[in-house]
Amino acid sequence: MSKPSSSPDSDLLQPPPFDTKQPSVPISYPIKTLEDLEARSYFNSFHYPFNITLPPSSSSSPSPLPNRRRLLVCHDMAGGYLDDKWVQGGTNPDAYAIWHWHFIDVFVYFSHSLVTLPPPCWTNTAHHHGVKVLGTFITEWDEGRAACDVLLSTKESAQMYAERLAELAINLGFDGWLINMEVKLDRGQIPNLKEFVNHLSSSMHSSVPGSLVLWYDSVTVDGDLNWQDQLNDYNKPFFDICDGIFVNYTWKEDYPSLSAAVAGDRRFDVYMGIDVFGRNTYGGGQWNVNAALDVLRKDDVSAAIFAPGWVYETKQPPDFETANNSWWDLVEKSWGVLRKYPGVLPFYTNFDQGRGYHFSKDGDLVSDATWCNISCQGFQPHLNFSDATNPIQALIDLKESSYSGGGNITFKGSLEEHAYFEKKIFEAEFLLSELPIHLTYSVKSDGNSSLGLKLGFASTNNKREYILIASKPLNNFSGKFIKAFVTDGNKGPSPGWVVNEGTIATNGYTLAEVHAVCYRSDSSLNKMRWQYSSDVSDRTPASTSDYFAILGHVSIQTSEYKPDFPVSSSWQVDAKYMKWAAGPQDSKILSLQISWELKEGKNYQFRSYNVYLVKSSKQEGTNSTLDHVMEYLGVAQVKCYYVSDLKVPSGTYSLKFIIQVCGDDGTSQELDESPYYELEVEVPQISITM
Repeated sequence: MSKPSSSPDSDLLQPPPFDTKQPSVPISYPIKTLEDLEARSYFNSFHYPFNITLPPSSSSSPSPLPNRRRLLVCHDMAGGYLDDKWVQGGTNPDAYAIWHWHFIDVFVYFSHSLVTLPPPCWTNTAHHHGVKVLGTFITEWDEGRAACDVLLSTKESAQMYAERLAELAINLGFDGWLINMEVKLDRGQIPNLKEFVNHLSSSMHSSVPGSLVLWYDSVTVDGDLNWQDQLNDYNKPFFDICDGIFVNYTWKEDYPSLSAAVAGDRRFDVYMGIDVFGRNTYGGGQWNVNAALDVLRKDDVSAAIFAPGWVYETKQPPDFETANNSWWDLVEKSWGVLRKYPGVLPFYTNFDQGRGYHFSKDGDLVSDATWCNISCQGFQPHLNFSDATNPIQALIDLKESSYSGGGNITFKGSLEEHAYFEKKIFEAEFLLSELPIHLTYSVKSDGNSSLGLKLGFASTNNKREYILIASKPLNNFSGKFIKAFVTDGNKGPSPGWVVNEGTIATNGYTLAEVHAVCYRSDSSLNKMRWQYSSDVSDRTPASTSDYFAILGHVSIQTSEYKPDFPVSSSWQVDAKYMKWAAGPQDSKILSLQISWELKEGKNYQFRSYNVYLVKSSKQEGTNSTLDHVMEYLGVAQVKCYYVSDLKVPSGTYSLKFIIQVCGDDGTSQELDESPYYELEVEVPQISITM
C-alpha cells in the first residue's frame, strides 16, 4: 500500500498536537507509538467515551461472513481522519461518504499511522447496514522496523500487543484488524510474528462473534518484504492462522485462479486487491475497475477495493454525487448485488446520507446549517443511477426538503396521465410474523404528482406477491397488482408533507422488495399538497406531464409494535468539565460536557439522542421572563455530548439542555417528556469547574 506523496497541504490534513486528557471538541485519532499502545493511554483520553460505537441492533447482529465471493472496501483518502474525525459531526455538506453499502461485506479504515482506529461514524453506519468494520495495524519504513523489533522480541510481547489491539476493538465496538507488516524482518522474528497474528485472531474470536483478522500480502515467511500478488507458500502460513488475506493489487490475470487453488475450501477468504488509483493494478483501476472485478467474479474469489475515495480526491466531474454513483454502477454491473438487508421489524429509513444543508424532525426544519455526520445515515436505497432514458429520475437531493434528518429520494421528470413508473428502492429479507404490518411513509409533491409504494412479499416457495399501497385516488393501473390498498393520507405536521398510513396482513411471508410507484392523480388531496407546500410553490408544472415528488421516510412495523421510552425521571443527567469565559457585549462563553445514564435496573438501547437548548432570559427593564426559541445543537450516538464555545447573551438566567431519545424505528420522545439538564447562569464571576 503506497504512502501518499507529500504536498504543501499535507500538514493541514493531520490533527494538530493536542493533550488527549484535556476537554475539547471530540475527535477520532490514531495511536502512533507502541508505547501508547502498551500503556493503554487511549482509554484515559477525554475523547475515548465519544469514540465508542453503537451496540449492534437486531437487524445488524454479528454473524459469520456469507459463504460466497465477497467485497471488501479499504478506505484510504488523503491520510485519513478528515471530516470523519469530528465525532459529533462537522460542517462540510460535501464531505466524503459511502452510501452503497449493499455491495460491501467488509469495510477497512486505513491510514499510515501504527494503529488506525476507525472513526465511530463509519462503524455506526456500516453496522447499521450489516457490514463489518476493521481497523489497521501497519508497520512501515524505519519506524516500523524499530516497532517490529520491540513487538516481536519475545513470544510474550507479541501476545501482549495482540491483546492490546483486541481490547481496543472490543471496547470501541469494531470487528477486527487488517495486519500490514510492510517491513523486512529477520527470519528469526517470524515465529513471534505468527504468534502475534494467531493470538490476535483467537483473542478477537473469543470476545467478538463474527470478528475478523486479515493478513496483508507484504512480508513473507522468510522475512522478506516481497509482495506475492497471490496466495502461495510464501504467505499461506499467515493465511492459515487468520480469517483471510488481502492480496497486493499488482496481480496478473491467472493469479486469482492460482490463489483459489491454494486456498482450497477457503477461496472466498482470498481478497484480491484492486487499487482504484490504478497504480500497476490489473485493468488500471479508475473508470476501468470493472475489468478486474470481471476476472475475480469469473474465478469466484473475493475482491478488495482500495481507495474508492479516488472519485472524491481527484474531483471527478461533473460533481461528487454523480461521479460516485456512476463509479459504483460499474461495480454493480460487474459484481452484482450480493447483499440484502436482513433483519426483523421495525424497519425505518429517512434516506439520510449523513451530510446535508439542513436538518429536519418530523417534517419541521430544526436547523438550516450545513453539516456532516455519517453516523446519521439511514438505510440507503438500492438506486441504480445509470439509465438516463427513464421518464422519471430518482436521486438523493440533499438540497430538497427532508422529512427527517437531511435526506430524501426525489423523483422528477415527465409522466403522462394514466401512466405510472416504478423504481425498486430496497431488496430485503425481513421475515414477518402472522401479525399485520403497519406502513407509514411521507410525501411532498407538486401539482397532481402522486407517490405510492409497492411491496414484494416472498412465500416459502419464493413465489412473489406484490401489493400496491397508494393514496387516493387510484387510477386504472391499480389492476396490474394482486392487491391495492388505499392509505389514510393525512396532512403532515408541517406544510407540504402528507403522511400516508396503511395496514397489511402478511401471513408470515418475507418482505423482499420495496418499490416506489410514481403516478398521476387529480385528487383534491394532491391539490391540497400543492397548496400547502411552502418550498415548492415556485415549481409550478410547465405542463400537465411534469412530475415532481419527494419521498421523506418509510416505516414498517408490526401492528402491535409500540415505541417504549423511559420516563424522564429514569435518567441521571449531569454536567462536567464546565468552563466559563468572558464574551463580547457582556456575554459569556460556555463549554461543558453533558452526560446521561439510565438509573440502576434499566436496560434500554437507543440509536441516537437529539440535543436541544432552551435559553431563558429576562426582558430588559422588567421582571418578566422570555423563553428563547429552542435551538438544535446536534446529535449524539453515545450518552454524552460536548458543548463547545456556546455564546450566552447578557441577561440569560437559565440554560436547559434537552436530551431527546430516538429509537431505531424513527420515533423520538416528546421534548417535554425528555430528560434534561438545567443550568443557572446568572453568575457574575468567571470560574472553571472540573
